[in-house]
Amino acid sequence: MSSWSVIGSGVTGLCVATMLSEYNEKVEVIESPDVKTASLLAGGMLAPFCEGESAPDIVVEYGMTAIEWWSNHVSSVKKTGTLVLAPARDTVELKNFASKTQSHTWVAPESLESDLSNRFSQGLFFPEEAHLDPRLSLKELRSTLIEKGVVFHTNKPSGKIVDCTGISAEKTLPNLRAVRGEMLIFESHDVSFSRSIRLLHPRFPCYLVPRHNGQFMLGATMVESHDGSSISAKALIEMLGSAYAIHPAFAEARLVETGTGLRPSFPNNVPEITYQDGCFFINGMYRHGFLLAPYMAQQFVKKL
Repeated sequence: MSSWSVIGSGVTGLCVATMLSEYNEKVEVIESPDVKTASLLAGGMLAPFCEGESAPDIVVEYGMTAIEWWSNHVSSVKKTGTLVLAPARDTVELKNFASKTQSHTWVAPESLESDLSNRFSQGLFFPEEAHLDPRLSLKELRSTLIEKGVVFHTNKPSGKIVDCTGISAEKTLPNLRAVRGEMLIFESHDVSFSRSIRLLHPRFPCYLVPRHNGQFMLGATMVESHDGSSISAKALIEMLGSAYAIHPAFAEARLVETGTGLRPSFPNNVPEITYQDGCFFINGMYRHGFLLAPYMAQQFVKKL
C-alpha cells in the first residue's frame, strides 16, 4: 500500500482520491480554503456527444465513461438526455450542430418538455446524455471518502503528491492557461424542465441545467482571460436574454447567485497526466471537468 497526498478538493482531486481509495491505497486530501474551485460553478452536464460539436474526438471518447462512473458514485445523476434548441432565426445553427455531432434524433421539443409548447418548432435530442448537481455530487464524494478514512486537511503532504489544483498550478505548468466562465443560478416555479437544454446562437450559445427546488443553472461564456472578478454586466444581460428566449416566464425568476470561474486549459483543451519534480499533475480539464475527471482518475490509477 502506498501513501498518497492529493492536492486540491475540486472535481479532479476528489475523483482521483476516490479511485486511489478504491485501489486500497492510503489517501489524504490537502485543500486550500482560500482557493475558489471552478468545480463549484460547473453546469454538471454529462454530455459527451454535444461536446463533440467543438471538442476533439478524444473528449467524446473519454467522456462516454462519465455517466456510468458518476451513477456508481453519487445519487444526483439524471439520465434524461440533452435537448438542443435554436430560435427560428438561427435554425441554420441547429443544422450545423447536427452535422458535427452524433447519437441524436430530431424531435418536436414540446414532446419532451411540455412547457416548451409553441416555443420551438424542432430540436435535437441526445437521449444517452445526463446531468448532475455538481455541489451535491462533490459533497457526496467527500462524505464517502471521509467514511473510508480519507483525511482532509490543510497541512503539508505526507505521501506521494498528485497535484489537482487547476489553474493554481499555472506557475509549474507553463502551458496552462485560464479560460473565464460566467454563470448564474435563478429560481422559477412557473417552468419545469427535466433535462439540460442548450440554446444555440451564433454569438452567445448557452446551456440551462435544472437543479432542485425550482432552481436552474445558466452558463455560457468562455473568455480567454485570467480575470476572476465578478460577472460582467454584459454577460449577465446576455444570459438573462437567453433565459427569456427559452421561456418568457423566466422574466419573473429570482436571481439566487452569480459567479465566475477560471477553467484550467492546455493549448489543445485536452487534459493531461504529467510527472515532474517528483510530483504527478492531473490538469487541463477546460470546460469538461465533470465529464473527463473520472476517466483521467481511472487512467492514473491504472498506471500505478
